[in-house]
Amino acid sequence: MPIIKSAKKAARQAVKRKSKNEAIKKTIRNALKDFRKNPTPEKMAIVQSEYDKAAKKGLIKKNTASRRKAKLVKIAKAANMKMATKKAPAKKAAPAKKASAAAKAAPAKKPAAKATTAKKATTAKKPAAKKASTTKATAAKKPAAKKAPAKKAAEK
Repeated sequence: MPIIKSAKKAARQAVKRKSKNEAIKKTIRNALKDFRKNPTPEKMAIVQSEYDKAAKKGLIKKNTASRRKAKLVKIAKAANMKMATKKAPAKKAAPAKKASAAAKAAPAKKPAAKATTAKKATTAKKPAAKKASTTKATAAKKPAAKKAPAKKAAEK
């Protein structure tokens, strides 16, 4: 048993993390079993989503999740499952979005003005950084200038 207070807290946190990780792994396993029994596009989407969540939380690596999702697609093709294609949104919904976007555009102008003042503040800092770098460049050129006359002396 840990004696130090921070070690006790770390042990408590480890127990919590372990239980959360086990729960995530269990949901992945259950979703994968359901998919393998009866492969459908909906079940495949659920399993892929679980893999993405696990990768986002750091439970598995991104490439591992990608590899496992590719394996799901391979299983689906072997089962002759038709992949669901995303349909384009209805054209009637698009004009409604444009109207709401136009309404939102007017309030958005004020934050844009604030953003330009923020840009001015950042641009003021940049020349100071450039000045420091130019002094380094001139300092680097000075020894080169000293070496040039030495070569001429060596040539004579």
